[in-house]
Amino acid sequence: MEHVLVAQTVPGVPVGMESFEEAAVRTLGFFVGAILVYVVGRLLVLPTVTRLVHARNQNNPTIETATETYVHVLVVVFAIVAGVVGAGYGGVLTDASIIIAAVSLVVGAASQNVIGSLVSGLFLIADRDFNVGDWIAWPGGEGIVEAVDFRVTRVRTVNNETITIPNTELTTNALTRPYGRERYRITEQLDIAYADDAELALMTLVETAREDERVLDEPSPTSRIVAFGGTSPTLQVEYWVSDPMDVNLVEVKSDFRRRVKRRFDEEGLTLGPASGHELSGELSVDVRERERERS
Repeated sequence: MEHVLVAQTVPGVPVGMESFEEAAVRTLGFFVGAILVYVVGRLLVLPTVTRLVHARNQNNPTIETATETYVHVLVVVFAIVAGVVGAGYGGVLTDASIIIAAVSLVVGAASQNVIGSLVSGLFLIADRDFNVGDWIAWPGGEGIVEAVDFRVTRVRTVNNETITIPNTELTTNALTRPYGRERYRITEQLDIAYADDAELALMTLVETAREDERVLDEPSPTSRIVAFGGTSPTLQVEYWVSDPMDVNLVEVKSDFRRRVKRRFDEEGLTLGPASGHELSGELSVDVRERERERS
């Protein structure tokens, strides 16, 4: 038996108008559902979760900032799901094969570095010794941690510049955190002549550091001899300042070096002596053969 499909139309409504109206309704349903869920999540869920995390982890701001980032992403995901349901495509979400295909596509499209950065970010967040506000040093530089995101960590440098570092670089390289959160240690090295008074030079370095009001009294500045070179001994001075973001470290270092140069000139100490080498031997020139040829 042959079946014939006959399109049914509504009197007074052109053919194709129903599909347009259906698309408009689905689009409106998507935006209404997505916006409603996003607004509720952004204004209610996100602040609530952030406050709870902050109350339980007051000494770990990294978890607080990371929680805010991850919860915001979840809110966006749920908003999209609500929009899909509002558009009338909720049945698609129950199809396991479609979900698996979508996840496989996302994982396949993401590079190995991106996935590694995501995993590294989770490790950084879970590390109790790595927090927002810490001063860190890594092979590529140093600065204060501002935030830990999915792929990168934002760090503010001494020059008040914000740089983004892949999380994998921070988890695969050694990090130095000797300075604490509220103070920063400045280390300077210089050479003097062996004929100079080393004890006077060491005392002068400490006194010069204490002349700056920005230098902390505790821990007090220290100085020592760290090496004996072929032409001069190397001295090292260490002094501490407050939060690196509260003082201009570049200016502090420059002012200290200027005062050291002036004080060393006043004390008759040689700063960075020129290397000297003693030569011994004989040098003779025989010109008799050449004189005979000319004659």
